[in-house]
Amino acid sequence: MNTTLATDYSDDTPREAVGVRVVKWTIKFTIALTFTGAMVVLISNWWVVHNTQDQIYFDINELPANDVGLVLGTSKFVRSGKENLFFRYRMEATARLWKEGKIKYLILSGNNDSEYYNEPVDMQRALVKLGVPTSVMTLDYAGYRTFDSVVRCKDVFNQEKITIISQNFHNARALYIGNHEGIEAIAFAAQDVPDGYSLRTLVREYLARPYALLDVYLLRPQPEKGNWERKKDR
Repeated sequence: MNTTLATDYSDDTPREAVGVRVVKWTIKFTIALTFTGAMVVLISNWWVVHNTQDQIYFDINELPANDVGLVLGTSKFVRSGKENLFFRYRMEATARLWKEGKIKYLILSGNNDSEYYNEPVDMQRALVKLGVPTSVMTLDYAGYRTFDSVVRCKDVFNQEKITIISQNFHNARALYIGNHEGIEAIAFAAQDVPDGYSLRTLVREYLARPYALLDVYLLRPQPEKGNWERKKDR
């Protein structure tokens, strides 16, 4: 029998099998990792909201009065240059709370990471236009993140009983941080923006809540201790 035409593929088969197994394992690992990540995000969001929902008020008449309100900063304008409705509604809610006697003093905490960007000053100017005097405002220039704003409220400004002012979705995370830091806090939900106004912001918040848990329980970042304004030289 002539066997010269027979070809031996025995050396190629194991290599092909190993390659297929690696691809299959990679796909399974990616799916498992994605599923686990999604579950972590969902459970973290549920946990934060569940543990703070009784501290958030939507009706100003039901909101208990506090001496100090912590206003969480955001940009005055969106990327297109148009007015940021999160900012506008947050400032309107703050002015209303002050005029109704629900808060007496304000800590305006936001990002001032350069001389060209100053959330606390933008908030102050907006509130002055709404009839709130500067004498009741304290500006926190190092509120780069929600964690910084809440922790600095206690560590830098010595406030342990506050009313947090932001949109509902944001208040939950701030309250959770405050609860863990030993702050007696409630929150007032500013008017929300129309549906579909900023999907990016909502997605960011969903991802920020798991990160807040890491900050609280594991990472423990240290906010700045000082409070100075970065402003243009005149």
